Amino acid sequence: MENKLEQIKKLVEEFLESKKDDSEWISYSGPSFGSEEYLAAIETLLDGWLVFGKKCRAFEMKFPRNLGKTMGALTNSGSSANLLMISTLMSKNKCPKKYRLNKGDKLITPVVCFPTTINPLLQLGLEPVFVDVDIPSLNPDLDQVEELLKNDVNNEIKGIIFAHVLGNPPNMDRLMNLVDKYNLILLEDSCDALGSTYDGKKLGSFGLMSTCSFYPAHHMTMGEGGFIATDDAMISKTLKSIRDWGRACYCNEKKPGCVMESTACGNRFKPWFKKDRSLIYDHRYVFDEIGFNLKPLEIQAAIGLEQLKKIDLFEKARRDNFNKLSKIFEKYEEYFFLPKATEKADPCWFGFMPLVKENNRFDRNKFVQFLETNKIQTRPYFTGNIFYHPAYEHLDDGKDYPNANYATKNSIMMGTYIGIDDTKIKRIEKVVEEFFKLL
Repeated sequence: MENKLEQIKKLVEEFLESKKDDSEWISYSGPSFGSEEYLAAIETLLDGWLVFGKKCRAFEMKFPRNLGKTMGALTNSGSSANLLMISTLMSKNKCPKKYRLNKGDKLITPVVCFPTTINPLLQLGLEPVFVDVDIPSLNPDLDQVEELLKNDVNNEIKGIIFAHVLGNPPNMDRLMNLVDKYNLILLEDSCDALGSTYDGKKLGSFGLMSTCSFYPAHHMTMGEGGFIATDDAMISKTLKSIRDWGRACYCNEKKPGCVMESTACGNRFKPWFKKDRSLIYDHRYVFDEIGFNLKPLEIQAAIGLEQLKKIDLFEKARRDNFNKLSKIFEKYEEYFFLPKATEKADPCWFGFMPLVKENNRFDRNKFVQFLETNKIQTRPYFTGNIFYHPAYEHLDDGKDYPNANYATKNSIMMGTYIGIDDTKIKRIEKVVEEFFKLL
């Protein structure tokens, strides 16, 4: 069997060596896999344990430090991570009372966002309270945040949730002062911010919980996947319970999910039900939360563990490519608001996002079409103003959000990931130069 496995591994390596990326496109993002990820995935499949297992548990132990936390839960996607984070705060059985949210509670969030940052609020009966964003960072306008809190005479606002835009945070000193002053829960969507810091402290470490995504566009990937990191042990246990259908048992550490091996506590068969104290029941099939199934596959964690070994390379490439793109666009700064790191921040940039300034020579669409025609991928900044979208029109509060509107019409996001090498950077430079020569 070992010889056969070695033959399979050798064939995979030979296949990957002969495989070439012949795409003419410069993608804005994508996975960066070597033979290590593919071989880890194949070995995991051949091992025969498909669902959450030892590799998932190992990833849960290793990853939280990347968000400045000590523990957490691995999920099947970053969107699931946000859903699980909010669900945990609404647990009546396990969430510590000082953190507990109830239906109707309000959380402040910027009107420019990714949908799954605010979707859990809507899905679980909470109320988002919107603020505009700053230009060019697109982070929440802290003046508006403070004004909302000053006017919240009934203390209906319980927290703040937002994404660090492209890994570039707002003024975290000021934000944390507001969090402390008004006794708020801070929830960080760090899906764009892996590897970024503020004043030497990792983004993701400031709030009660922080989420991360491992979608292929992100800093590292396992195909799909997400994480919620925290320092609170009870929160961590609740996350895992709700992720695993609402199951009460969480402590099988030898081989998670395998009932043929003993649980860590040794208390599997006990009288668990208040309704009948004489009934002995398997704790692995006792449910004390109304949960979901948001577990990842073991193969995802196998890939993720290999990606973690390369995270420093991925982060360096994003910083380097951001700097190279900045130099290209600095020549045309009269036409763009260029992204800049906020004071005290060291972003590991998820992307490079200039905003087109109003001018009489071109608009965002003309520039984007030229890039795309020349096979350079772009993106807008996700939703822009969320109220523009049919699913969220009913949330429109009638207030004016001029910066959000501006971002919707003028943002252009380009890639910074490790797959953009110097040859591609030079091609981007040539295409941008050609655009301005043709104006």
